Amino acid sequence: MISETTVRRWYVPVEVETLRRWLLVSFIVNLVLLSIDMLRGGGMELQMGFLGLVLIGLLINTLPEESSPSSRNTSLVLGGGVLLIGLVRFMMTPMTAFDAWMQAWLIGPGALTILWVSSPPVTAWSTRTLSLKAVEYGLARNQRYGPRLRAFGAHLVLLHFVVLTLLPLLWILDIALSPGNALGGSLGGPYTGEHFSNMLGSDAFWTWMRNSLIVSIGTTLLGLVVAIPAGYAFSRYKFTGRDVSMFAFLLVQMFPGIIILVPYFLVMKSLGLLNSHLGLILAYCVTALPLCVWMLKGFFDTVPRELEEAALLDGCNQFQVFTKVVLPLSLPAVAVTALFSFLAAWNEFLLALTFNTSNDMYTLPVGLASMISSTGQAWGDFAAASLLVSLPVALLFLFFQKFLIEGLSAGGVKG
Repeated sequence: MISETTVRRWYVPVEVETLRRWLLVSFIVNLVLLSIDMLRGGGMELQMGFLGLVLIGLLINTLPEESSPSSRNTSLVLGGGVLLIGLVRFMMTPMTAFDAWMQAWLIGPGALTILWVSSPPVTAWSTRTLSLKAVEYGLARNQRYGPRLRAFGAHLVLLHFVVLTLLPLLWILDIALSPGNALGGSLGGPYTGEHFSNMLGSDAFWTWMRNSLIVSIGTTLLGLVVAIPAGYAFSRYKFTGRDVSMFAFLLVQMFPGIIILVPYFLVMKSLGLLNSHLGLILAYCVTALPLCVWMLKGFFDTVPRELEEAALLDGCNQFQVFTKVVLPLSLPAVAVTALFSFLAAWNEFLLALTFNTSNDMYTLPVGLASMISSTGQAWGDFAAASLLVSLPVALLFLFFQKFLIEGLSAGGVKG
């Protein structure tokens, strides 16, 4: 039977447990923010930020303990110091959203420490010995509020990542909707749709769009025609040179594409494929083929061989087994491979710039780059075009979301 002393030792108020985790996150964030202050070259602000970081580190190591009033008082003093430094830095820095967010990582932990450490449950736990009934009540309270606080903390961290992800997109949207061609935009208005009208009414933009669609769709179809049989052959058959070929596929992925730029150009020139859709399609298929074959092979390995053997016993030949049994089961992997092939061709810039010298053959990445020159920068039109170019990709991800999840997860386990 567990003694009362052991039960008491198990009990730590949920506020103290949560503070340990949240203060550690705050310490890491403030360490990163301190490096930003160093890049800014701030004198007094940098010193105060360093002092706040030290106080948070001390606070982590001096949080209240059971039946220890001195540790509680120390935590309150340190928490008050962190809060004071945050408030002073807030009054010293410019009133911008980013600076306010920076100071919130000092003000928030300091205020939360004072609030929770001075709360009745923590005060009672740290200043006197609790009865067994009080400990049971505290454990039940921990079980009730602990999951909520953990979920809140996790969502708060994830929210920061979401904001960091959306900031560039919001910045580009602001530039695209702002009048003129100011790179900084005019957050808060006025807004205009002239840049989107300019791009949608431009013949050059639609020419670039048509070229990108032809090249991307052609690359996807031709890549699948080659990669699907190759992936199935590497998965099901043992032949001479199989392992060497698979290793070669991995080896070519280690080298940057720029080292084969000159040989590519000479080959395309000798074949008369410069300034043509077919030349880009062939080049993109060659570069994307190793990844596509490896992805499909990994998925084909998960398809049970017993299904193929049963189909052979029912009278199917090998081609029918592949087309009627294996291929329908592999549609998620095929969809993922098609999506990656399409995106690789859609976003590629270097080969498209090298092989195409005519504006009529520019793809979207090359066309967008031509809008920013040494003589003028149409930032507003450039931002609007960037958003329009991203729209088909976003729609594809939404449409293939189900297949994307199934395809990426199904190839990870064999059997």
